[in-house]
Amino acid sequence: MAQKIKSPETQTLGSGGNGNKGPIHIGNSDIFFDRELSWVDFNKRVLEEATDPENPLLERLKFLCITESNLDEFYMVRVAGLRNILAEGNDEKSLNGQRASEILTDLSNKVRNFVNVQYETLTHTLEQMKENGIHLILNPDELNKNEIEDIKHYYKEDVSPILTPLSIDPSHPFPHILNKSLNLAIVLTADDEKTGLKKDLFAVVQVPSVLPRFLQLKGEGKTRRFFPLEEIIKLHVDDLFYGMTVKEVYPFRILRDADISIDEEASVKDLLITMKKEIRNRIWGDAVRMDIYEGTSSFVRNTLKELMELQDHEIFDVSSILNISDTMYFYGLEHTSKFKYTFFQQKTTLKFESPEKIFEAIKKKDRLLHHPYQSFGAIEDLLRISSEDPKVLGIKMTLYRTSGDSPIIQYLGQAAENGKQVTVLVELKARFDEERNIKWAQKLEERGVHVVYGVVGLKIHSKMLLIVRREEEHLVRYVHLGTGNYNSTTSKYYTDLSFFTVNKEITEDVSTIFNTITSYAKMPFLHKLAASPHNLKTVFLALIEKETENAKAGKPARIIFKMNSLVDPHIILAMYNASRAGVIIELIIRGICCLKPGLPGISENITVISIVGRFLEHTRIYYFLSGGEESIFLASADCMPRNFERRIEVLFPILDAKNKDRIKKILDVQIRDNVKARLLSSDGIYRKRERVEGEKPVDSQIERMNFTE
Repeated sequence: MAQKIKSPETQTLGSGGNGNKGPIHIGNSDIFFDRELSWVDFNKRVLEEATDPENPLLERLKFLCITESNLDEFYMVRVAGLRNILAEGNDEKSLNGQRASEILTDLSNKVRNFVNVQYETLTHTLEQMKENGIHLILNPDELNKNEIEDIKHYYKEDVSPILTPLSIDPSHPFPHILNKSLNLAIVLTADDEKTGLKKDLFAVVQVPSVLPRFLQLKGEGKTRRFFPLEEIIKLHVDDLFYGMTVKEVYPFRILRDADISIDEEASVKDLLITMKKEIRNRIWGDAVRMDIYEGTSSFVRNTLKELMELQDHEIFDVSSILNISDTMYFYGLEHTSKFKYTFFQQKTTLKFESPEKIFEAIKKKDRLLHHPYQSFGAIEDLLRISSEDPKVLGIKMTLYRTSGDSPIIQYLGQAAENGKQVTVLVELKARFDEERNIKWAQKLEERGVHVVYGVVGLKIHSKMLLIVRREEEHLVRYVHLGTGNYNSTTSKYYTDLSFFTVNKEITEDVSTIFNTITSYAKMPFLHKLAASPHNLKTVFLALIEKETENAKAGKPARIIFKMNSLVDPHIILAMYNASRAGVIIELIIRGICCLKPGLPGISENITVISIVGRFLEHTRIYYFLSGGEESIFLASADCMPRNFERRIEVLFPILDAKNKDRIKKILDVQIRDNVKARLLSSDGIYRKRERVEGEKPVDSQIERMNFTE
């Protein structure tokens, strides 16, 4: 299925089945959205869930916190990357024709509006929480005498001992402000010993992250009252500066460039050591954004701006507490279940205590699990049983992200201690999970597991588990492949598919990929799987081209892609060509989409929907009508250049008819979603589908809870 990819400069698409000709080439900026601006639109859809009254109160708060967490990471990585590009003197163009400098300007404008809506939403949410007995007090005037005394005692006993006031003057240079930390900027007045005149001084106090952000106050009645830590410090800040007068106190926080870039060729012998060093260096990244309270004086604002070396468009005024994501504290309060989604019971499948039964179940037929609707426990059970089963000789596994208390780590270590050959490919470069992965990798090594620390120049993003078992004098390979991480925590709220098989061609391919990763060998022929950076992109292009040829031949032709992001320009151009040939293309894309649907003569046969709801849509499904034969693939990869060129990914087929029907059912209900689905227009705006009178609401995530497997 290999197909040569033309270079971006030369690839164009000719006329489609309708005979029209159009400017369909990478140089035409009118047919692409920018990926960064598209991402902001995705986060806006998450914010809409925080304002949707149909969602329970604390779930709305949770969505709001997610938007800030998302935005922080976006600035620390993507915006920081754009700034670095400009700093290098490279004002390159995006697919949509805008230069990096122009995109940064547009981003600042969009994000400024976005932050304003965030804080409007926060104010409204806090008001509703107060009405329901959870009161976050932001004005000290609302405190009663007993609460003031309790706060004073708490400050003296628990807060004051760990505060460090830092004055800023020629003999006291500006301190290093930690990434995402909450700080207080303080303006002081003191007598100049030489002149006797008053002079202003500047100081900073970091709000300690080792203490709870919110103090629950003692009190009677049904309402629970809370007071922020920074306000506690502000009430007593005079104690920190004896003999001085505190004139102004304003909270602020900064975000720093937190992306890690290493020369892997130069550090191949000591990749682990290099990663540890770079993680430590992350705290020294340049400031890329600052949030300050909207009433902050111009003196403090300009002082911080100069010290942080920021531009005006990188400073955001906010109307309430900083670090919105800290309010997730209230989501974890006891006795708040009525303000959350109703309890959802996962279905338990493939749960067998004896080795023979679980392996027989997989040998009998290919198994498919749909998380979170079906429990992730089956994967953990498979590893637990394999670690104890004397017939199991070897285990190979990739780990990109896993939960902090994952039993998977325990079972892999146990398997090694029981004498099995265990190899784990740990991706050290999994962004913001690097420290966790290093910790678990070293723990696995201590227990006898052979750990491979990534691959030079690539990220291991594929989700593969291979178990080799001796049965009746011959070896049988059992394989698990997934669209999501081996993470029992996120499996409870990420939608993903898990696939178990003993198919000889698939299991042989998985074994080949493992051997290729751990050796210097080139990727040989694969029977059923495609893998990046070897041939994944060419396979996608060949499959799209096949569907295009079917349409040109007058056959029914249809493509359905469900994924997180669509960015790769060659895939987009191939889809435009297919659309013009008459292929019906339905895209279910949660996040970034650089393709413009509905362009006359170009993408009239393409629809794009995004579903944002209770669960994070994470599954990657690729469907082709294939002349009626219906080819369905699952993958760890989205259609992005990084997935095709800089990651190790796998695409695998679903061959069993019943499993195909299950996946088609998932796609069908998502396409029919008229509750959580937003439809993308060619103007770049996502709009919720309007139901006609009498039309039944279809929330695809709720519908899938009721699927019978």
